[in-house]
Amino acid sequence: MSEPQTHYSEHQQQEGEHIEWVELVRIGFVGLAIIVTWLRLWHPLPHFDIAGFAAVLIGGYPIFHEAFADLLSRRMTMELSMTIALLSALAIGEVFTALVIVFFVLIAEVLEELTVGRGRRAIQDLLNLLPQEVEVRRPDGVQSANLAELRAEDVVLVRPGGRVPVDGVVVGGHSFIDQATITGESMPVEKIPGARVYAGTVNQSGVLEIQTETVGGDTAFGKIIEAVEQAERSRAPVQKTADRLAGYLVYFALACAVLTFILTHNTRSTISVVIVAGACGIAAGTPLAILGTIVKGGLYMETLGKVDTVVLDKTGTLTLGNPEVVSIDPSDGIGRERLLQVAASAERYSEHPLARAILTAANGAALGLANPERFSYTPGKGISCRVDGEETVVGTRTFLLEHGVKVSAPAVDHDSSSEILVAHGGVHLGSLRIADVLRPEAVEAVRALREMSVRTVLLTGDAASIGRAIGQQLQVDEVEAELLPQQKLDRVRSLRSKGKTVAMVGDGINDAPALMEANVGIAMGSGTDIARESANVLLLGNDLLKVVEVIKIARRCHRIIMTNFAGTLAVDTAGVALAAFGFLNPVLAALIHVTSEMVFILNSARLLSRPSEAPRLGFREDIVIPAAERTAA
Repeated sequence: MSEPQTHYSEHQQQEGEHIEWVELVRIGFVGLAIIVTWLRLWHPLPHFDIAGFAAVLIGGYPIFHEAFADLLSRRMTMELSMTIALLSALAIGEVFTALVIVFFVLIAEVLEELTVGRGRRAIQDLLNLLPQEVEVRRPDGVQSANLAELRAEDVVLVRPGGRVPVDGVVVGGHSFIDQATITGESMPVEKIPGARVYAGTVNQSGVLEIQTETVGGDTAFGKIIEAVEQAERSRAPVQKTADRLAGYLVYFALACAVLTFILTHNTRSTISVVIVAGACGIAAGTPLAILGTIVKGGLYMETLGKVDTVVLDKTGTLTLGNPEVVSIDPSDGIGRERLLQVAASAERYSEHPLARAILTAANGAALGLANPERFSYTPGKGISCRVDGEETVVGTRTFLLEHGVKVSAPAVDHDSSSEILVAHGGVHLGSLRIADVLRPEAVEAVRALREMSVRTVLLTGDAASIGRAIGQQLQVDEVEAELLPQQKLDRVRSLRSKGKTVAMVGDGINDAPALMEANVGIAMGSGTDIARESANVLLLGNDLLKVVEVIKIARRCHRIIMTNFAGTLAVDTAGVALAAFGFLNPVLAALIHVTSEMVFILNSARLLSRPSEAPRLGFREDIVIPAAERTAA
């Protein structure tokens, strides 16, 4: 994988630097020309602004080039509409107006390119997660080697805090590994000899010796990167409603202009028709219809309004992603604080992930803890030690039975949590339950989606029992568990093949391929860089109710776009009639064009104020939706 990584990095870096340099120079040149034209600093010809005219041609080259390509492809788009407006402005000597149009269009282009570049950098950051230098056990000792030099059967050493560089099997050592990046499991997994490990996961405690099975692109981590890159390359552009409607208006404007010239032979009237019938009203009105959008390079607002299936990741999306003590169940005659105090004292020096949850709960209750003695840990079972001079056992039900402690049968089956039993001095004190807690608004968000006739699907890498329990709490329509990233991707692809319009909500590295594959990817604000950059919609924050609100906004946005189109068509029809019969000169045509544009912007701004819905849905004005609609005057 190292060669493709290097090639990808160098190519994208060179391309990004080239685009950024050229575009910034072009914007600066047009900006300077605007100042020169406005202040009339250089005007050698009395009736012709040569500097402004040249700046429009040079600065507007990308617009003209794209419009020409659209013509060859027989597509009528907003770029073609803007080109017509530019040429019309130049024809009547409105060079300054043409310069301003070019200036703002170029800025929009650069912003879009920058956001695409952020996605490329996120992929590169993902590549950089794997260590390039690894420790390998050789016959003559441990040596440092490059990741690209590793072969199957090589034994690598991974120290605490390090990332696993390969897919393989543990042949020595004992530790806990956070493998949420690959499997999505909410809690670190214990690893002993014979256990499988994945590249890109994090070793949390002890040193592990891992026998290599696959390296680079053949690992589960490599397949995530490959899926994200392939999706980025193959992601087909979605034709926007605004583009499609603007195309209709371009045809309308050209037809009216030709008819006007044939009937009147008046050039100024013809130009007035072209100006007043521009399609920029839709282009300018649409962005605000998405509530303060940040253009991210996606064209998915229209699709978002048609979503009928929402796929939800579990860990970090529906849940908080941090294990907590959710239940303290003492035996008869034992206080809750005493049970928690003994358990926390025994776990005081443990590196087990569940021990952290117990200690956090004890610290929150301000309990005084004793120092355990004769501490002993049995992998997969629990710990035994002495607390306050008494033999203490903390672990599984089987572990306590092995130590001769009588344990009552569990009263309730909790599939979504881990049970920790506690015994002190041979007496069963009770049990603690630890689980990854649902977000407070998760149930309400799923219910709201169901009320909107949106089907919900839970996809998780966690155990089937946990997935089922979470699914029952949320009442989602479908649950699939124990899925690797490729399987999540395949499931989203299967839904789309059945004609579903799918929105995927996720936050982790393992969600990135599915986010890219979905019709619309929605990333949590606290998600990883690769998840946020793979998604088309970014929630600033982690409120799942925003997912509900953003779909509602998308549906309303489509209605407002159609309203703007109908209004634009009405204004254009009236304006064309006035211009064709000589009642409208180019200046008045431009005034009508700008005025109508402002009306459509105000119409779009209606989305900014919906106070009646805000309290009920927890709506805030921090939803970011990439619409890629350009604002052009």
